[in-house]
Amino acid sequence: MPAAPTVSIRHPNWTIAATMLASSLAFIDGSVTNVALPAIGADLHADAATLPWVVNAYLLPLSALLLLGGAAGDHFGRRRMLIAGVLLFALASVGCALAPGTEILLLSRAVQGIGAAILMPNSLGILGSSFSGEARGRAVGTWAAAGAIASAVGPPLGGWLVDTVGWRTIFFLNLPVAAATILIARAAVDESAEGKSPLDWGGAVLATLGLGALVWALTAWSSGHGLSGATGSGVAAGIALLLLFVWVEHRRGERAMMPLALFGSRPFVGLTVLTMLLYGALGGLIVLLPYLLIVGGHYSPTQAGFALLPFSIVIGVGSRLAGRVTGRLGPRWPLTIGPIVTGLGFALLVRADPLASYWTSILPGMAVIALGMAGAVAPLTTAVLSSVDDRHTGTASGFNSAVARTGGLIATALAGAVISQAGGDLTAAFQVAAIVAAVLAVCSGVVAYLTLEV
Repeated sequence: MPAAPTVSIRHPNWTIAATMLASSLAFIDGSVTNVALPAIGADLHADAATLPWVVNAYLLPLSALLLLGGAAGDHFGRRRMLIAGVLLFALASVGCALAPGTEILLLSRAVQGIGAAILMPNSLGILGSSFSGEARGRAVGTWAAAGAIASAVGPPLGGWLVDTVGWRTIFFLNLPVAAATILIARAAVDESAEGKSPLDWGGAVLATLGLGALVWALTAWSSGHGLSGATGSGVAAGIALLLLFVWVEHRRGERAMMPLALFGSRPFVGLTVLTMLLYGALGGLIVLLPYLLIVGGHYSPTQAGFALLPFSIVIGVGSRLAGRVTGRLGPRWPLTIGPIVTGLGFALLVRADPLASYWTSILPGMAVIALGMAGAVAPLTTAVLSSVDDRHTGTASGFNSAVARTGGLIATALAGAVISQAGGDLTAAFQVAAIVAAVLAVCSGVVAYLTLEV
């Protein structure tokens, strides 16, 4: 049973249920889309340079606007913004399902990303303002477990739908979940955090443009296997815009959507670096593994979906326990050991061969990765929520989620170098990516050990 809240809310169990359902929308969408990429590419005649954008058109606004989404919840009310984000996500899902070509699909995916950027930080912000202490750790563990279960159900169900009905039906999966979320949130979730400070629209625009330029350039660079004048200019423009974003945030002080004063805390800096490294490693491999199995190993989408099932099951089972352990012992050791174990799992995927036995080639590495992530997901979220006061829980959760998605965004942009390969070259490129992911994950664990307090 969920822990009792330490503040007065009417329906603690329903509050957790609403936040779990809301965040599950984003988890389901991400896991299902990865399995459907080859089918989408074949149906809409998308090339290797376009396919990463089916993922990144969603991740880009999600990464850039999560900060603003969290701040909007602090400003307008977290329940109100949660409902608005879910509704926008549902409408965009219909657009994805009915898209006649890649242009409408990518536009609808971008609108989905905006909806997710609103709903995700506010789902965590509601938990952060409703629970505290050990109760918060257990609540966040339950939330993380639900997301993992949703991710577990998504790939096999989505793969089956792609095989039997078509890839468009995977986006209709979001509609009943969205409807249930809105009904529960309206009936049972208390409103929280309505402030009066103005929102940082200038920072949001600069973050979006900067990340957009950088991701476009990295995607073109990786899929084209070379740096041209256009891609070099895109990298330079992206970096310049992001530096300008930091300067604007510095000028706005506490009114910024990313208050730079937060970086005066060594644990907060450590959590930020850890998140970028760990989720960068995970994001690239989660996109590439089903693509490798389907294209390189001739798996059907259903088979590829079931191949990913153990990953989410292990995280779903372990996250709630990890949340409890963190509430009692603190986050340092879980966030040190978990990422290092994850890195060992990535190292095992250097042996990955889509034409060999799944049980000996793919499953061992994936199971170890899942075990490590199960020990890190809930502790990381709990540590971030505990690092700020209640007024800024939406902003803090939004920032951490933004860093995680930015890591995945950059990794997916670079994944074009693997997706553009074929045959044995595809397997070899995947194995190189696994080595890079292993190094990043282990480094994230070392960062946790050096920066977090016992």
